[in-house]
Amino acid sequence: MAIRLLIADDHEVVRCGLKSLVADTDIEIVGEAKTGAETLTKVAKIKPDVVLMDIRMPDGDGLTTLGRIRLDRPEQPILMLSTYDNPTYVARAVALGANGYILKGDSKDRLIEAIKIAATGENSWTREELRRVTGALATPRLNASNVEVPLTQRESEVLRQLALGLTNKEIAQALHISYETVKEHVQHILRKVGVSDRTQAAVWAVRNKLV
Repeated sequence: MAIRLLIADDHEVVRCGLKSLVADTDIEIVGEAKTGAETLTKVAKIKPDVVLMDIRMPDGDGLTTLGRIRLDRPEQPILMLSTYDNPTYVARAVALGANGYILKGDSKDRLIEAIKIAATGENSWTREELRRVTGALATPRLNASNVEVPLTQRESEVLRQLALGLTNKEIAQALHISYETVKEHVQHILRKVGVSDRTQAAVWAVRNKLV
């Protein structure tokens, strides 16, 4: 029986490439989406066996969309797809319950295997991916609710952007502030939240529903 796959990516070239990769397998493409909002609609309507979803999409990025799907369909198998081998993205994907993280540069075999594993309801995380984020996810401070942390409004804005995987330069551009100011805010955030790096801060933000 074919595995029913929904592909969510805003680039037509990527969607066509994925369709070509699974054309000779027992994976059937039952839907395509270009935005986060469209993905939510199609998941509810089609109820695919697996969702393969890009992270950077308009109208609701993939990780935010992952969290929203989990609210309505907690058992839905979802694989994240990205060009970026970004530890913050990986940590958020783990924290939000994705079944795996596929790079667009991965092999066809890796992609097919991950889809088949996800279709069974299992996870396809590699040891390396989990090793990189285990420390962040296991940090005691992150296992408690810390919504009382006194972040300023600007620090909260910077933390939300950081948790979306943006670099300091991208955050500066998004918030129209200087690069040095962003660096200073990030240091304040890490100290106040009680974590040692951006990945841990991103996990903290996810678990306290700031993103």
